Amino acid sequence: MNQAVQIVPSRQFQQSMSNISCQGPTLNISPFVSYTYGFGSPYTPYYDKNLYSTKDIVGDFDPDGNPIGDGDPDEPNLILRTESVRTGMQASNSSINGGLTATFSIPLGSNAALKSCRRAMKKQVELYEASLASKRLNYEMSRLATCGKHLREGLIFVGEMSRICADVRLVSPPNVEHTHAISVDLAASSDAQK
Repeated sequence: MNQAVQIVPSRQFQQSMSNISCQGPTLNISPFVSYTYGFGSPYTPYYDKNLYSTKDIVGDFDPDGNPIGDGDPDEPNLILRTESVRTGMQASNSSINGGLTATFSIPLGSNAALKSCRRAMKKQVELYEASLASKRLNYEMSRLATCGKHLREGLIFVGEMSRICADVRLVSPPNVEHTHAISVDLAASSDAQK
């Protein structure tokens, strides 16, 4: 019995991002188990073989005129007996085979193309991260402006939503001089001392 295992390489491992796809070397490991069962039908371990008569006593004569054999059997179709002969046929056979196949696939073509593809994928990741950072900044600036506006107006959350503005504080605007003049009446203070 012959058995074969075929491995068909394919593009199984490929990284894709947006419209960029890169594929490098791949290692495919494929375990397999196979079971075979063979049998003969009809199962005949023995067959009967006819044994024919080879008796040759007539057909010719010797120099004295006595009958003798002529080299051909006298009754060639006479079956004397049958004999049981083994066919060598097995009743059935089975086998279990297991194994492991491995292939290492390397894409053909320039290695520079693969490096260029990976650089493009890295740039795409950087663009995604920059876009995310920009959206986060827009969200935080909008939250700061909205919370600040409502704090100036004296409106605040007191429940679960108070966490949204928990890290926002009102402070004096920068580069604005904020002073108050305090006048002291010296005459009034001297009268108070008397």
